[in-house]
Formats: sequence, C-alpha cells, structure tokens
Amino acid sequence: MSIDFTVAIPTYNGERRLHQVLERLQNQVGIENLTWEIIIVDNNSNDGTAKLIYSYQQNWQQPFSLRYTFEAKQGAAFARNRAIIEAKSELVGFLDDDNLPASNWIIKAYQFAQTHHHAGAYASQIHGCFEVKPPEYLKPILFYLAITERGETPHQYYPHRQGFPPTAGLVVRRNAWKDNVPQQLFLVGRIGSSMLGGEDAEALFYIQKAGWEIWYNPAMEVEHIIPAWRLEKTYLLSLMRGIGLTRYYLRMLLLQTWQRPFAFFVYLLNDIRKLVLHFIRYRQAMSTDIVAACEMARLISTLISPIYIWRLKMQKAILSIKNQ
Repeated sequence: MSIDFTVAIPTYNGERRLHQVLERLQNQVGIENLTWEIIIVDNNSNDGTAKLIYSYQQNWQQPFSLRYTFEAKQGAAFARNRAIIEAKSELVGFLDDDNLPASNWIIKAYQFAQTHHHAGAYASQIHGCFEVKPPEYLKPILFYLAITERGETPHQYYPHRQGFPPTAGLVVRRNAWKDNVPQQLFLVGRIGSSMLGGEDAEALFYIQKAGWEIWYNPAMEVEHIIPAWRLEKTYLLSLMRGIGLTRYYLRMLLLQTWQRPFAFFVYLLNDIRKLVLHFIRYRQAMSTDIVAACEMARLISTLISPIYIWRLKMQKAILSIKNQ
C-alpha cells in the first residue's frame, strides 16, 4: 500500500510526554483521503517508552499505523536517520516528543509538498507553550528555544542570511535526505549533559547543497512545550555555549574550501570585536542581566569554537583509527 505521509517522532525517555503528541495526531482533520503512518524512534531510552508504545499498539484502532523502532546510537541525528530508513512515505514529518501539532498539521504539510516540488525540506511555525510565562526580559533570546515565528507568508530560507530552521516540525522529502545526508554527521545532537547541537543545520546544509530548496510554511503550526527549568539561567547559559561551539563548523560548511582560510581570520576579528563591545557595554550588568550573560556565553564559545571543533575532529579521528 502506498503511504502518503509519515510522522516520525524521535524520543529519548519520552514516556511522560508521548501521550500528548499521540493524542494530537489521533485528532487530525482533513486527512480522510490520505494514507499515513506514525513511527516512534526510541533513541536508546531507559524508561518505559517501549512499554508505553506497546500498550498503545495493543489497543490501536486507528486507520493509520503506529510503528515502533529502536535506535541504539545516542543522538538526534542517528534517530532521525533511522526514521528516514524506516519510513514508507516520500514525505517524512519530524515531531519531537514535546511538539504538539495543530489539528490540520498533516494535511497542511502534505498540501505544501504538492505545490512546492523543489522543496526538499520545509519548516513549521513553532509557538512556545510555556509551563510558566517567560519574563519579558527573556524575549530577545526565546527563539533559541526552537521557537520559529516568521510571519504568515511562506518563504524560502537562504542560510547565509537566515541560517536553517530547527528539525522540530520539519518535513523532508525522504529521497532528498537519504541521497544527500551522510549517515554519520559530524554533529550528532545533544547527548547527556552536552548541549552541542547543530545537527539540524548540518543535515539541511547537505540537502540544500544538492539543489533542494528549504522553506518556511506558517500554515503548519506546532506548539513546543517548554518546561520552567528551560527558562532558568543555568540551562540558558549551557544552551548558548552549545550554540556558540558549533558556530565555526557550520560557518565553514557554507564556504568553498579555498575561502575558508581567509574567512577564518575575518570571522575571528569580527568575533573579537563583538565580544569586546559586548563586554564594555554590559560588564556591570553581567551578573544580574541573564540575556547579557547568555549573549556573552555565546560570544565566548563562538570565539573558541575553532579550537573546540579541531580538538573534536582529532578525537574522532583517533577513535576511528582505534576501531579499525
């Protein structure tokens, strides 16, 4: 049977969160003429995720299937790649286990693909669903929490100017991913206490490099559940450090090999300039102004990003040699 659409939900210890996502998916509208499926990708969970999905499957009476697959390699990049391998549809919509899709999310995602044939991936409009109302002073950095509100008009992403969207709420053409995204990305996602992300942008870079377009589709709306602890200073500082540390690698990806040595020094000087100016402006407020402290953490991590990435590459190369 031909499958029109696959919803893939990578999860790590999502036992307490998955039921909300599944409830939203069971109440989708406008999909009467679509054949679709849900795949839960268990990314090496150690809670009751597998048991939860098994209990759902035992009582499943929906016209669409609920499938379970296990990915032992830790990291969002591995889980998403597993979803691409397992999917039976050409269109794969990614939802995290804390993403609640609007009731028309699937039909809007499917329809967009029918009118944008060159779109290899397209992102949802993502709203924050906060456990506690964020204070007004945090608004300048809330978009770092995978909140994507770029207006009500669809538009194409140009990474040199706008970067790439998050994978939460993203729909990809399976072949665009399968044919172009390496099975082993350099950035694999946040693991344990590490907040080194960037795997979303790296995957989308390869898709766009192959000639596919990356779009924003505001008609696909998703709520991102954000617990109170993600608004705390400790978490935000860690998040911003992780973002900064990936900066060098993602910058260099967008450049030709011959451009990189020159660009390295241009970026270095500009990063030093930004850091110094920020320090001069906010040095008195850094201990009390969370946004200023977060921006300082991001700027410092961006500055040391080349050293961090070079060291990470060396560690991976040594590990690769040992495993041969």
